[in-house]
Formats: sequence, C-alpha cells, structure tokens
Amino acid sequence: MRSKVVTIDRHIIDEERRFPGASGRFSALLYDIALAAKIISREVNMAGLIDVLGRTGERNVHGEEIQKLDAFAQDVIVKAMDHAGHLCCMVSEECDEIIAIPDRFDIGPYVLLFDPLDGSSNINVNVSIGTIFSVHHRVTPRGRPGQLADCLQEGTRQLAAGYIVYGSSTMLVYTTGIDQGVHGFTLDPSIGEFLLSHPNIRIPDPPARIYSANEAYYARWSRPQQRLVDHFRGLDGDGGGGFKSRYIGSLVSDFHRTLLQGGIFMYPPDRTSPGGKLRILYEAAPLAMVCEAAGGRASDGARDILGIRPTGLHDRTPLYLGSSNFVTLAERYLAGGREGSARGPDFQTSRISERGGSDS
Repeated sequence: MRSKVVTIDRHIIDEERRFPGASGRFSALLYDIALAAKIISREVNMAGLIDVLGRTGERNVHGEEIQKLDAFAQDVIVKAMDHAGHLCCMVSEECDEIIAIPDRFDIGPYVLLFDPLDGSSNINVNVSIGTIFSVHHRVTPRGRPGQLADCLQEGTRQLAAGYIVYGSSTMLVYTTGIDQGVHGFTLDPSIGEFLLSHPNIRIPDPPARIYSANEAYYARWSRPQQRLVDHFRGLDGDGGGGFKSRYIGSLVSDFHRTLLQGGIFMYPPDRTSPGGKLRILYEAAPLAMVCEAAGGRASDGARDILGIRPTGLHDRTPLYLGSSNFVTLAERYLAGGREGSARGPDFQTSRISERGGSDS
C-alpha cells in the first residue's frame, strides 16, 4: 500500500521544486487544466440527466457537427485558462483562428493547444471520450498577443502534453518532457481531487499484441497498409498473426489502452484523406509526446511525429503510435521493405495539409 496520498497539486509542486527559480506560472497553468477537467467530467457524468446531449446544429472549421458537450467543453477550457495571465493565446479544434486573450487580462508566456472533447461522435452512446492538450513556450516577444509563429512549433518543443479520458473513471495523464516520465491521476469524486494512481507509466515490454485501426476503411488503404494489417491477422503467410483487433473509435480511449497495455494504434491515410485525418498540433503531437515519454514511438508512417512542423493551425497527418517495435514494423511495411515487398502506395501518404472530413 502507498504510504501517502498524492494529489495532482502536490505532484506538480514536487516537480516544480526540481527547478530552482521556477516562477510557478507553469504549475498554475497545469492546475487550471485539471480544474477544467473536473468541470467537464462532472458534466459528462450527468449528460444523460441534463440537456447536454445531442447536436447544436452548427459545424466546426472541419465541417464536423458540433455536439452540445463539445461546445460546453470548449467554453469551460477557454474560461478556465484565459484570465490568469499564463497564456498569450490558445488554439482549439473548434476554432478556425487563434483564440486571443481578452484585452482586460494579462498576457503570459505560454500557448495552449487543445481538442476540447475528442470522440464526440460517441457522446450519445456513452462511450469513453476525452480532452487532449499541449503547451508550448511562446517564441515571439513577451507582453504582446500571441502570434501564429507561437502556435506552429514542432512537437519536440512542447513543454507539456497530456489528455483526460472520461470513462468508467476520469483520468488525467500528462508529461512534462521525454525524460520526465508519464504520470496518471484518477479523479476521486468523493473529495473532488485527482490522485496519483499511475506513477511513471511505461508501455509494457513485451507489449500486448494488439492493433487498433478502423478496418471499415480497408478497401481505401494503400496496398502496403493492407499488407501490414494482413500480417497482424496472420493472412500474409509470412509468420505474422497472433494479434487481437481492438478499436473504439475515440482517439483518447484507443491511445489510453495502447499506453497501458502496449500494441499499436493506426490512423493511416486513405484515398479520401491522403494527408491523414488527425490534427498535428492538438491531437497527434501531444499524444506522441506522451507515447515517447512512456518508451514508445509515434510516426506518420515515414518520420517521427514530433519532428513535423505544421504550416497551418489545423494541418493533418497519418498517425502510428504505440510500442516502438510495432511502429518500426509498420514503417518497414509502408516503405516497401522486406516485410512489405510491394513498394508504392497508390496515393501520396503524407506531407499534405487537409481541411474538412469527419470524426473517426
């Protein structure tokens, strides 16, 4: 049994003490994210009893129908984060442009990028959903409103990244660096606190032999991608097989399982979305940082996700993340190596920025 109870506040303070001279602003920013998560969790858990289920009748910048809980989560995060003087701007899946800090509030040194409620197509059927977040240090002069350059940074420059999963319990998982470890906190509703439940999370080695992908799109995939899945199924006659298929259709939930059990999550490009579907800044990059800090890998099929520098706020990418050896195996198939002998997908697989599309 653990000899002490560690709240997320206590954990953040302990981490801050490792950096003499820290101003405390970064720690306060993480507190505010945790507070927003508590409010969203409460509303998600009450969704069937109050009027927050269903659609608003509007669409976001990607052409996706906005759910009422999407709009609620967006509003909660913005209002929890815009007034404390920590941020210079924000970026959200739900907004086309940068979210400015109101003039009446102080301008801070950090940028927050977030997906307020991932998996919104699952809201009405009580399937786990989540919030994804990423924090950068601004690169333009301080004291002024945030600029596009502050937002369009490589994933390697993230100061912190994480997610909250709203399921049978609410968990907040975050990291402050590849070498700083990944820590998970479970919300205890009886006291209203996130308690450290999963310290120093590592992707298991050996990992579970699980692959996760939306196989309804199999016919749209390139032949190398199809051969990769055939290998997992044991249909290629090349000694593969032994993998289980698990797919929820909520990115946070699928990744959370992959983080705790091992395996590989894949959202490959296809003929209708040759540049991929997942957004780099507030979906792929933060989960890639968590994955790599836990000993895994994240790739677009050819290069590390964390090395990609987007040119637009809503740029998209294919995504492969999970156990390092499985992601490397996927890259070999996609490149037409020994395991994937037929080189050449029948469409361009990455380096294409797309707008539009729909949830997984």
